[in-house]
Amino acid sequence: MDWMMVFKAFVLGGIICIIGQILIDKTKLTPARILVTYVTVGAILGGLGWYKYLINWGGCGATVPLTGFGNTLSKGAIEELKNMGLIGAFTGGIKAASGGIAAAIFFRVYCVIGFETEN
Repeated sequence: MDWMMVFKAFVLGGIICIIGQILIDKTKLTPARILVTYVTVGAILGGLGWYKYLINWGGCGATVPLTGFGNTLSKGAIEELKNMGLIGAFTGGIKAASGGIAAAIFFRVYCVIGFETEN
């Protein structure tokens, strides 16, 4: 195991969390608006091609937070735009993120069914 990569992921993920906490504490932004901001910033950085440098440096520290979701959406939209034209710009993001979304739904249902307790 590459402990330096684990450390970098921890640092980058921590920085993203610290920024979110500062925004909650120092502004009147609601958590929902901060989450939307994270997705938007990730999409913009991904569209400009800059987010890949964060991924190369921080690995999962960049791909797991919501900024990584925004990056995935923009990357998928750009790729499908090249392949399918304008319609691909609208369908590519969802197509690229569909695996993660499906996994989240599956594991949520599994947790509800698998860990249901009787009163």
